[in-house]
Amino acid sequence: MTRKIGILGSGQVGQVLANGFLKHGYAVTIGTGNPAKLGDWKYRAGANAHVGNFEEAATFGDVMVLAVKGDAAVSIIGELASVLHGKTVLDTTNPIAEVPPHQGVLKFFTTLDDSLLERLQQKAPAVHFVKAFNCVGSARMVNPAFTDGKPTMFICGDNEAAKNEATQILEQFGWDVADFGKAESARAIEPLCILWCIPGFLNNQWTHAFKLLKV
Repeated sequence: MTRKIGILGSGQVGQVLANGFLKHGYAVTIGTGNPAKLGDWKYRAGANAHVGNFEEAATFGDVMVLAVKGDAAVSIIGELASVLHGKTVLDTTNPIAEVPPHQGVLKFFTTLDDSLLERLQQKAPAVHFVKAFNCVGSARMVNPAFTDGKPTMFICGDNEAAKNEATQILEQFGWDVADFGKAESARAIEPLCILWCIPGFLNNQWTHAFKLLKV
């Protein structure tokens, strides 16, 4: 039986990950507020690709991906909490504020005593959130090719089974996985987005990823 993935969000990240899941044999439904704009995507993506609203995608997915703007994430999850009950949700979001970067540094609407992942978990306690895919550009989220080997994806979340599920997907997508513990660790993982973006804003360099080295 084909594993089913629901993706909340139809922007670049949502479409790239949808294509990645389709490549690896999953069936995918992208949930969007504007299904008509995904007609071309659905036509190109094939028979296992579907488009619906957010609730339809949430109902469809065995595993979910949250790929909406950070400032919309909590309200969307609140509306879907009952449908997402007990499901693993890969949270790609970052709490980016609606102000321009300063000297290449993004501003967040959270602090180091808070994280967007924690806000999501508080809004929907029965949903199993795992922070993932938030510290790399969409072009290299699926099976990235680097001359120095596999890059590292940092994850965290409160549910161990959900993190194991996320790890299997990430490894299939070509990543080494570093589990950094519970939801509070998102206070450190989410700001990796800020660090990743600085070379891009300052030097138009967007082709890098992070690697955790161990001895």
